[in-house]
Amino acid sequence: MEDVDGARLVQGCAARMLRTLEAFGLTWDGPIEYQSARTSGYAAALAQLSASGLTFECSCSRRERGTGGGYPGTCRAAPARAGPTATRFRIDERRQVSFLDRLQGECTFALGERGDVIVRRRDGAFAYQLAVVVDDALQGVSDVVRGADLLDSTPWQIALQEALHLPAPRYLHLPLVVEPGGAKLAKSRRSVPLDPAAAGEQLYGVLTLLRQDPPAELKLEPVATILDWATRRWRPERLRGVRQVCAP
Repeated sequence: MEDVDGARLVQGCAARMLRTLEAFGLTWDGPIEYQSARTSGYAAALAQLSASGLTFECSCSRRERGTGGGYPGTCRAAPARAGPTATRFRIDERRQVSFLDRLQGECTFALGERGDVIVRRRDGAFAYQLAVVVDDALQGVSDVVRGADLLDSTPWQIALQEALHLPAPRYLHLPLVVEPGGAKLAKSRRSVPLDPAAAGEQLYGVLTLLRQDPPAELKLEPVATILDWATRRWRPERLRGVRQVCAP
């Protein structure tokens, strides 16, 4: 459970998420892990990076960082001004990161175009990129399956894994559901919460979006039956190289 950003936590949201997963027949192995209980692990990882000379402090505001391209390296030598700073991971600007995504194929990114990523925010909270790398290693995660909107984060995470001498999981990035104009559905006005009372119908809709061609009668079956059908008949090759699917 990603809960290190205290300012954005909504009371009761975590419990609702777990109950929703259960309603959709999706369960987990072992106890539920919370990032807020792992801050010592994140701090140790950050200290390891800093001891290797792979971090620097950055005083740039969001506006000063700009909106196009990667971080320009303004504070690489020293913070541009006094005051609170964030900590950035110093990437190798000459390096390219390549990995084989199980759905998107061979992916290559130039780290110099991505820039130095924040690993600790100026408010002291550990950033997503560092936290998930440590989480995956601590839990022995072998496979990461997530949306294609996080494909661009993968080279940073692989670079962090290597710097921290951690194993790299296999990656599979599923296509993102978007509006007809290309905007992310989850950020649009048409986005609605999952309805546990309609779990079967919504699972059927997802399988259709993912080009698995479920039979019409499956929509009326119990959740367990739908998931069993999907597991036995999963055809990832139908999504090979697809990064977006349009919402109906």
